[in-house]
Amino acid sequence: MQALHAKYNSKGLSILGFPCNQFGLQEPGTNAEIKEFCSAKYSVAFDLFSKVNVNGDQAHGFYKHLTAQNTSPKAAGKVSWNFEKFLIDRSGTVIARFDGKVQPDSAELVKLIEQHLAK
Repeated sequence: MQALHAKYNSKGLSILGFPCNQFGLQEPGTNAEIKEFCSAKYSVAFDLFSKVNVNGDQAHGFYKHLTAQNTSPKAAGKVSWNFEKFLIDRSGTVIARFDGKVQPDSAELVKLIEQHLAK
């Protein structure tokens, strides 16, 4: 994600990170600890928000909205694992959703980013 941020941020791409501890308890720390870890280990420079729930009754409203959208290649439904990616256009419309296994530099994801940045 950091490479996408470095390459496309000046062209209008904003990457937003939302830590979540609902997947294998991978984010047990405080917001400050998570931010420090991401900065030190991965040089994260994109926006990193407070830890949220993305599934269930306690899911953040933003994620309730995102996961209700019928998108492709992944359709509506709960987030299955960390690093799931939602591509949202400048008007706020969810235009694509990618499984957590899809790499940030995958051809399909980069193509969509470039297409929408060119608009």
